[in-house]
Amino acid sequence: MTLPAMTSTLHLEERLRAAYAQCREISRRHYENFPTASYLVGRDKRDALAAIYSFARAADDFADEPGEGLPGERLQALALWRERLQECFSRPLEEIQHPVFLALGDATRRYKLSFTNLDNLLRAFEQDVRMNRHPDFPSLAAYCTRSANPVGRLVLELFDYRDAELFQLSDCICSALQLANFWQDVAVDLSRDRVYLPLDDLGRFGLTLEDLNRFLASHAPVTDARWRGLMAFQVERTRAMFGQGKDLPERVGSDLRRQLRLTWLGGMSILEKIEAAEYDVFRRRPTLRLKDFLWLYLKSWARCPGRVRTHAKVG
Repeated sequence: MTLPAMTSTLHLEERLRAAYAQCREISRRHYENFPTASYLVGRDKRDALAAIYSFARAADDFADEPGEGLPGERLQALALWRERLQECFSRPLEEIQHPVFLALGDATRRYKLSFTNLDNLLRAFEQDVRMNRHPDFPSLAAYCTRSANPVGRLVLELFDYRDAELFQLSDCICSALQLANFWQDVAVDLSRDRVYLPLDDLGRFGLTLEDLNRFLASHAPVTDARWRGLMAFQVERTRAMFGQGKDLPERVGSDLRRQLRLTWLGGMSILEKIEAAEYDVFRRRPTLRLKDFLWLYLKSWARCPGRVRTHAKVG
């Protein structure tokens, strides 16, 4: 290797280290949303997860954070983000300037991550800009296929699992995780004029958007039987989806099994927190605290209910 080539290689390595460090810092600042199980994986894969998270975190902010501009400006920012994503796959690493995309470009090359899954995340954020209500559950489920399911598929790809059956199990868990997040964040989303509860379900339980805004504005506990009935229905629907994906942790190798167990257990625990609050997510957002994470970590050593059948990796 010539001296200029060596210098260029060393410079790229320095830039990559700085880029990954920046992604880790972004992940730390948003620790609650960064996948809890990511802390159980090795440093290289955890850095790749941090790059994926940083890419998605910024795009989510473009779509949903107050002060990020009018809808047209938000969509323009997401379009630029897509251009950078495309360059991340098509250009040499040496030509990528943005640190998040430099780290992401390195991760996609190391682990053969799919462009489609990353692009689907952007499609979900674009949908958030254009749509703040879902008429029915199929609409919401279709949104989850872009907003949540790609994350699980990327994690499987990161560990070199590319089996269609595993992807389907992962989709069940990821959609359920997304729904659990929606139910715990009803008040937060409503304050931003965003409603993920399907509108036909609201009508089925005799509720209107005006009722939700009244619950949000009230300082009294929300004990409305219609609201409790609606939320109990959504929690059970979500729990059933978790049940459909429960086999996934036991069908991968030891390199990923406990991480997926912890993810599954964490999602189920959020549902239990919502129930324990008697579905009043307006007065207090149900969250997992440090003691909850410690307990779930211990539980993750035990097998989640489900069959045991390990899938081989695709080499």
